[in-house]
Amino acid sequence: MKAAVIKAHGGPENLTFVTDWARPVAGPGDVILRVKASSLNYHDVFTRRGMPGITLNLPVVPGLDLAGEVVELGEGVTDVQVGDRVLVDPLNRVEGGLMGETMDGGLQEFAKVRAHQLVPIPAGVTYEQAAALPVAYGTAYRMLFTNGQIKAGDKVLVLGASGGVGTGAVLLAKLAGAHVIACGSSEAKLAKLKEIGADEVIDYTKTDFAKEVFARFGKPHRRTTEGGVDVVVNFTGGDTWVKSLRALKRGGKLLTCGATAGFDPVEDLRFIWTFELKIFGSNSWARDDLKALLGYIAEGRLKPVIDKVLPLEESAEALRLIEEREVIGKVILAP
Repeated sequence: MKAAVIKAHGGPENLTFVTDWARPVAGPGDVILRVKASSLNYHDVFTRRGMPGITLNLPVVPGLDLAGEVVELGEGVTDVQVGDRVLVDPLNRVEGGLMGETMDGGLQEFAKVRAHQLVPIPAGVTYEQAAALPVAYGTAYRMLFTNGQIKAGDKVLVLGASGGVGTGAVLLAKLAGAHVIACGSSEAKLAKLKEIGADEVIDYTKTDFAKEVFARFGKPHRRTTEGGVDVVVNFTGGDTWVKSLRALKRGGKLLTCGATAGFDPVEDLRFIWTFELKIFGSNSWARDDLKALLGYIAEGRLKPVIDKVLPLEESAEALRLIEEREVIGKVILAP
């Protein structure tokens, strides 16, 4: 069976394409899927590199997000049928574990999944669209709606807007009726962000995004709610953290779900208390979030941004594109 496998932690060369990976066998409560699509996330880069404090049993097939067709049922499985089109919730919420990390993920032709992790794919939703959802759009949904409770008319600044979570945040904020300011690093990325619905864009490589917010909306005032933006989506961390605090209006919200540019940034507590800022952390998603997102696609209200669909043989190149941030939206592998 074809698969992309991490046999040792390290650089891009450590994701290897093989043709002799053993096809999984269903046990009680399992199903076997013919994988139709698997989308990559920056988490897959961390899995390949190795994450401090997390020990994995290697080798492992990465790929948290996958969708496919049920081809085999294990003993005791009665609530799905062979031929069903399903999305996999990457989180095993019963026994614990994560697809593509503690169990083999989507970068293989066939995958073994616990039956209770399956979410039906509605008519009108492609496998590629479904596979784009869990980590990126599910996380963005929880940040913006469950925790951030954004509303129509909010000014929402999205950092890292061209990635999977970023494009998801842009689309979902627009779905809520917000005014979206998207930050990107090239003319091509900014043009695409405008195309998918961003109201305004900022090239953060050419200007300080906080100062640009001041120029467009006024400098935040500690005694009023004038100036600044209502919400900043920041999952980059690093040297963007304090700038994000500075860009917020009094009572504004900073939403975070990660720290791709550094988890221990310089802090400036003065902005937090002076402007009564609210910081919300978000971790993963709920099963109902995935069902809601699938429903948005089926209704024609949401179209995930997919940059490329590549064959499984190009898994290493696909992960490099994610790592080097050379894509806009999601990269899908189609076994």
